[in-house]
Amino acid sequence: MFSQEDVKQDSTSLGLDRELVQIDNAIVERKPIDPLRPSKAAFYSAILPGLGQAYNKKYWKIPIVWGAIGTGVYFYIRNDNQFDRFRDAYKRRLAGFTDDEFYGDGPTPQISDDGLIRAQQQFRRNKEVSLLVTIGLYALNIIDANVDAHLLQFNVDENLTLSPHYQYNELENSSDLGLTLNFKF
Repeated sequence: MFSQEDVKQDSTSLGLDRELVQIDNAIVERKPIDPLRPSKAAFYSAILPGLGQAYNKKYWKIPIVWGAIGTGVYFYIRNDNQFDRFRDAYKRRLAGFTDDEFYGDGPTPQISDDGLIRAQQQFRRNKEVSLLVTIGLYALNIIDANVDAHLLQFNVDENLTLSPHYQYNELENSSDLGLTLNFKF
């Protein structure tokens, strides 16, 4: 069995001088990792867009989420209303009426039947694209809440730093750029 005396004698007999190492007593308060936090944030964002961002305490993102999804919904509704206008006018023309808003004052129509069909196709396509964009923004809202909750649990303290480094070298009359990596145990 070894004792402290044996270890002390072994280190001095090898010619090693003992140095006192002083460790800073930094008080680091670490929050426990909650593995369900990302899934809760994603679930909350799926229920109500922006609620996951509020759960992550990123309140500044809520107006962005609502603005993005609201813009997509606005363009969907606008394109749907335009599609309905042109479809109703085309249906009235097929029924033999000439009193739709696109017929015009003179004997020739302002927009032809083929023009009404093309307008319907265009607004249907725009409506579908705006629906896909809105669904994509909704999914991006959920992904953002999930990733942000994961990153909140990431250890970012002063014991691990990566910082840019700039130094002027007087011997060579030049400047040096680099990165400094500090890792403390």
